[in-house]
Amino acid sequence: MANDVVELILADHRRFEDLFRDLRNRDNDREKLLAELAALLVAHAEAEESEVYPALKRFKNVDDHEVEHGAEEHAEGHQALLALMEVGDTSSEEWEDKLEELVEALNHHVDEEERTILNDARDSVPEQRKAELGANFVRVRQERLDADCGSVDHVRQLVKATEHRVD
Repeated sequence: MANDVVELILADHRRFEDLFRDLRNRDNDREKLLAELAALLVAHAEAEESEVYPALKRFKNVDDHEVEHGAEEHAEGHQALLALMEVGDTSSEEWEDKLEELVEALNHHVDEEERTILNDARDSVPEQRKAELGANFVRVRQERLDADCGSVDHVRQLVKATEHRVD
């Protein structure tokens, strides 16, 4: 199904991987790519946390602890994203280091989410419900993108609001 929430989330995960590959190339417009990554990453996380995660917790075969842990990892990802955004000089060694920290944090989250939450959802959630969740996910993700959710100011607000999650 085109609106299957699992497939939509997986498609975003593959896009993150493509953006990371492009960000590692010093010949690319890293500022533009980082802006695209920041917007998609924040919109994706906010849509998952508001629309997908709460719904999945209602299914007995989806591990509630993994869903909570996924939200904690979003907070860690936002911290790593902010650290990268605040470096400024995209040709510096510091920028390279912060990029790798973000890649590592996000790859860890994506791997865990795909092996636990999404596999459980794929098997446990009826097709019609996955389509409903997918439509909600896409709607909220687009609303967040339209609201410039990837701005450094918004990412700062997210980090401040979720500092308790990553203590």
